[in-house]
Amino acid sequence: MNTDTTSTTSLPAELDVRPLPPRDKHATIFRLWSALPISSGFVLINDHDPVPLYYQFAGQYPGAFSWEYLEQGPEVFRVRITRTAATPAPVPMPAAARPAPKPPPAATGHRP
Repeated sequence: MNTDTTSTTSLPAELDVRPLPPRDKHATIFRLWSALPISSGFVLINDHDPVPLYYQFAGQYPGAFSWEYLEQGPEVFRVRITRTAATPAPVPMPAAARPAPKPPPAATGHRP
């Protein structure tokens, strides 16, 4: 795992979740993201499009993250996730009260 960071902490610059059990992936990603200083990020590496994770971020932390596809499969997906604002602990909202999040931004490269 690459350990270069955009801050003075020892947080990784990349997080490869492919070897993790599926039940641990989102919790691991959110733990790392929550520990980031504002304006810092990491590159998530996964074996499928993490769009469900994007919607979880959008629902729990609207306006507090950015999402940039660096590579879009078909074998490997790489997404830069950056913390853009301070956030309180997520508060679950009833689905009817939650605004529908926008879809993730498309990658600049070719998508099959």
